Amino acid sequence: MRHLGYTRVSTSSQDAKLQLDALVAAGVQKRDVFADVTSGSRTAIERPGMKKLLEYANEGDTVVVWRVDRLGRSLIDVLNTVNLLRERGIFVRSLSDGIDPETSTGRLMLNMLATLAEYERELIVERVNAGLVAARQTGTQFGRPRLDPKVIAAKLDVVADARAKGRTAEDAARLVGWSRATLYRHQQAHEAHIHAS
Repeated sequence: MRHLGYTRVSTSSQDAKLQLDALVAAGVQKRDVFADVTSGSRTAIERPGMKKLLEYANEGDTVVVWRVDRLGRSLIDVLNTVNLLRERGIFVRSLSDGIDPETSTGRLMLNMLATLAEYERELIVERVNAGLVAARQTGTQFGRPRLDPKVIAAKLDVVADARAKGRTAEDAARLVGWSRATLYRHQQAHEAHIHAS
């Protein structure tokens, strides 16, 4: 059973020495510390240092961090990382936060984190849905923009001319930047429009 350390700083101008010193003082060997210097936009498992840690760690090992927020860019990311480690039988210990799964208080802290992360997920969904409703009320159109019927008609003319000169439907469609399926869809819509007129 090993103690493995993990440090993360957001920019190269920040110094991980404080984190490293705390990990070494807690009994982690310097050679067993994995580090990332990365912005907060990448999830934990996308970071090279975390990937190496996950490859190196075995069941029964403990990952030690200075603060639990070093494990992710958001509460959800932190919890996803903690859960990933725990699923592999790897323990997580956070020095500054008192999170230690070996203690009842540490387990309580992890459960509180899980509850807060679920709350955060629900808030995000509510905000996204509220934003969609507001956007629809102001007339925002979602999905692909509608193509100008004149442009479609002009492209259909180019395709018809190419087909009359012996080109295959696929080649003719490619001339105007369409796939064969897109060509057929526009032809059917055009014919339906003519019959409806």
